[in-house]
Amino acid sequence: MKEVDKIFNSFLKDSIFTNKFILQTHYIPETIHHREKEITQLASIIAPALRMEKISNLFLYGKTGTGKTLSILYLRDQLLNKSKQQNKSLTIEYINCKLKKVADTEYRILSELIRKLGGNVPSTGLPTDSVYTKFIELLESRPQVFIIILDEIDHIVQKISDNFLYNLTRLNSELNKAQISIIGISNDLTFLDNLDPRVKSSLSEEEVVFSPYNAVQLQDILRERSKKAFKSGVISEGVIEKCAAYAAREHGDARRALDLLRISGEIAERDRDKKIVIEHIDKANEKMERDKILDIVETEPKQFQLTLLAIINLIDSKKYDKIFTGEVYEHYQQLCQKISFETLTQRRVGDIIAEFDMLGIINAKVVSKGRYGRMREIKLAVNQNIIEKIKKILYDSLNLN
Repeated sequence: MKEVDKIFNSFLKDSIFTNKFILQTHYIPETIHHREKEITQLASIIAPALRMEKISNLFLYGKTGTGKTLSILYLRDQLLNKSKQQNKSLTIEYINCKLKKVADTEYRILSELIRKLGGNVPSTGLPTDSVYTKFIELLESRPQVFIIILDEIDHIVQKISDNFLYNLTRLNSELNKAQISIIGISNDLTFLDNLDPRVKSSLSEEEVVFSPYNAVQLQDILRERSKKAFKSGVISEGVIEKCAAYAAREHGDARRALDLLRISGEIAERDRDKKIVIEHIDKANEKMERDKILDIVETEPKQFQLTLLAIINLIDSKKYDKIFTGEVYEHYQQLCQKISFETLTQRRVGDIIAEFDMLGIINAKVVSKGRYGRMREIKLAVNQNIIEKIKKILYDSLNLN
């Protein structure tokens, strides 16, 4: 088709981007703005590794997009370069604990660490003790400091249990040549509080908290990145400020601000516009809001998914847009029975409904029902055009097809 060929040719010849990767989350800039204090603090904690000393276990906390992962990966690269210059045997490996095929079992995490150390084990089949033995053999092959960065570390506890973290820290007592340290990254400030006391005592040594960026700081970050990411004159007046304002409203999330700017550029290119304007930002924000809701629905625990499906099914069956918590709980119980799942108390389901309200998936307000007391009136707050996508995610996840 001529139209398709025309679209392809336009993308080959005329791009408003010079380097789109600079707006991606994996890009590590030479300078990290507005995180100087945190980076200095982290550097002083991990520096002893250059003397071949075990560093303190370290935890980085803060909301999404506050620079936790970016800062520690920047320091990882700096530390590895320095150790190479000094001819020191230092190994730092990064694992994202949200990745299902890498970090959803103790076996898989260990096999991934073994692979990173140059070894190999079958993807399944060996006793876990044998995998630990292989891991120890590889560590002990030479004197070394081994640092494991576990991003989204709270997901390990949710999927596996905190015993795995305890086992990792206790390995040091079996090692002669090598020493292991853990750097954990989490959005959950209460993560350590929920661990078994013996695990907590073995892990909790140093903590650094990252506060959200404000709108002015986000503007600085966006301006610096946009200079290298886009051709000159592409960004119209007010675009950077609008991006920063949207992200500042979302807890100062720099990742969101950069995604917003990148997606705005992609929308502008699809529209064959030579400049990014405010309207492109609004379109990108609408798209990201839609995608964010679907991501939340997909990654929430089964109990959350059952509660949400109960709400959607009730609204569908009643043909009007509001229902009450008592009705939701009754239908939730029926769904639990259908898939032989543990039923939570009505109070706990009420807490889940409150969390959905906070996430913007529903609107829930307390109303008086006279002699029946007070209860929440619930309405869905998501666009009608993604309801079917949400239902498909829920039915697939809960095996209700």
